[in-house]
Amino acid sequence: MTNRVTFGATGLQVSPVCFGTWQLSFRFWGDLPKDEILRAMRTALDEGVNFFDTADAYGDGYGETVLGEFLAGVRREDVVICTKVANHFNPDASRYLDLSAAHVRQRCEIQLQRLGIDTIDVYLLHMADPLTSMQEVTGVLDSLRREGKIRHYGVSNHTIERFRSLRKFGAYTVCQPPYSLLARGIEDDLLPYCEAENIGVMVYSPIHRGLLSGKYNGSETFTDFRKHNPDFQGERFRQAAAAAQGLKPMADRYGMSITQLVLAATLMHPAIQVAVVGIKTPAQIAEAAKAMGRRISSEDWHAIRAALTLDGGRIRDAGGKAK
Repeated sequence: MTNRVTFGATGLQVSPVCFGTWQLSFRFWGDLPKDEILRAMRTALDEGVNFFDTADAYGDGYGETVLGEFLAGVRREDVVICTKVANHFNPDASRYLDLSAAHVRQRCEIQLQRLGIDTIDVYLLHMADPLTSMQEVTGVLDSLRREGKIRHYGVSNHTIERFRSLRKFGAYTVCQPPYSLLARGIEDDLLPYCEAENIGVMVYSPIHRGLLSGKYNGSETFTDFRKHNPDFQGERFRQAAAAAQGLKPMADRYGMSITQLVLAATLMHPAIQVAVVGIKTPAQIAEAAKAMGRRISSEDWHAIRAALTLDGGRIRDAGGKAK
């Protein structure tokens, strides 16, 4: 039976594992073979994943273009699409935040064309723009929804204060924050609020940019953006890598990989419906998809969290994902 969850107040029926396309942002991850990504997207559908996440910032539109190529070969009703808006792109490749009504409307039209679809299922404000009033940006989102260009809207990378305030102006029903079992700070404020308000929560980087996969021993070096990330350097990296590898006996007991165990534990939080997993290969999405519908005991859930609490405290979002 295909695994589906009700995505908060949107009512959308989505897979609890979502295919993330941030890896198509070459300035963070380097160049990836497009054909490999397209094969991974097809594998996702075969494995029961129907939720795909992208943004106009990923490769300055490249992520949406590749996803659009994939969508051209599938039935629209078989997939749920989330994309995001925030940046004004300059000819010299620089960018700045711009959520003015005119700009959001312009970007939405471009994004629909790239994706080759008539309606975006979930449209998120990728970042907060301090120059645009909340009333203005909400007004254009409501207009786009009335026109049938988007179905639901929400936010990514917003504080609880700003999210709570935005919701006074409109029907923001989706939230996409960073979260992993190494960086659980939003459990103290944002997640309780979202649970109480029936917000659809799709957390990104649940494997902490690969650190919770168990494939690192703490001595590796990186050529992508992680080379500047403190979580992947020195003693912090060694401790986290050792803690992740230490989960293997428990994962074996459940017949899961470490990645699957971490995803299963992440999705057990009552406020989290979806984990967005960054995908580079068909094997990665095939592995992640097998975490859907899996559960572990409460005792083991707490044991994982204890194991991933390093030096008496969780890793906070230092070195978190830049967009």
